[in-house]
Amino acid sequence: MITNIAIVEDDLVFRNSLEWLLGETSGFCCVCACSTGKDAVRRLPELKPQIVLMDLNLPDMSGIECTRKLKELLPKLHVIVLTVYEDSDHIFSALKAGASGYLLKRAGPESVLEAVKDARDGGAPMSTQIARRVVDSFHDPTPSDQGDTTLTDRESEILNRLSQGYTNKEIADQMSISVSTVRTHLSHVYEKLHVRSRTEAIIKFLK
Repeated sequence: MITNIAIVEDDLVFRNSLEWLLGETSGFCCVCACSTGKDAVRRLPELKPQIVLMDLNLPDMSGIECTRKLKELLPKLHVIVLTVYEDSDHIFSALKAGASGYLLKRAGPESVLEAVKDARDGGAPMSTQIARRVVDSFHDPTPSDQGDTTLTDRESEILNRLSQGYTNKEIADQMSISVSTVRTHLSHVYEKLHVRSRTEAIIKFLK
């Protein structure tokens, strides 16, 4: 059985390398290679690939936003992020947006192919470094003195949108407020929840 795969990557050399790798691998078929998120959202629903290899740094929309939109259009789609970003914020936002796996671009060709097979079979492939960060994020110590952790309705709404993978700018646009206002609300959230980053805040919020 052939596994249909799409690529969303703006770097021409890397995109061509992935396309060649998939084309030379038995059982895989690259049905589409897009350079922008908008092109992917426009073309992939008709092509219905089973798996997408997704870059995060795209010229028109983030790979996180593209992932979220594609998952809305194709709920059964498996998205494997393939990026240089290995910080917790990008990892957690991508997974919340619906990504099935997260690989670093320095992963070798065999690792990419194994990740595709793993995702096809229902797994959640991750580079070792990424899996370690995900595990560590759930082991952060919680201060014993929590103080006042009651969030306002606006703070809760912003944190809820944050947990869905939206950026500060997207949240500001959706709520008709400025980006600086979003940042101010988030600083209050961090202080109340005794956290230092959006990832920690989201994890605590989801618990």
